[in-house]
Amino acid sequence: MVRASFRLVVTRLGLATLVAGCAPGVISDHLPGEMAIPAGAPARPATAYVYPAVHDMPAPRATTPMTDEEQDKAERDLRAVRDRQEAQEGQKEGQKAPAKKTIPVAKKPSDEVIVVPPADAKTSGTSANP
Repeated sequence: MVRASFRLVVTRLGLATLVAGCAPGVISDHLPGEMAIPAGAPARPATAYVYPAVHDMPAPRATTPMTDEEQDKAERDLRAVRDRQEAQEGQKEGQKAPAKKTIPVAKKPSDEVIVVPPADAKTSGTSANP
């Protein structure tokens, strides 16, 4: 008998929890003032939270990207400044100024060097099973 009444109480509490979970709105809206929200809590905003627009595209750029010629000129200028600073460091330390370092720059994709492995080289990096 006690077991049956315990099951009945647990079942009713479970159903009440389910029904309360499906209720529209917040339960604290229907509670008296002293039970719902503490006295020092800020008021709720008038509108619901608005999620940021993550799929919006950014505004177009105000400036145009550098052309290939401008890029090459900027690289040459930076190399010249680097070489000049290295020469000044060498003179400050009383050493001979280091030789200029030249780094070849590929002007076009066709100028790039393509390395082809020999025909008998293994390219997969795995060994054959015995």
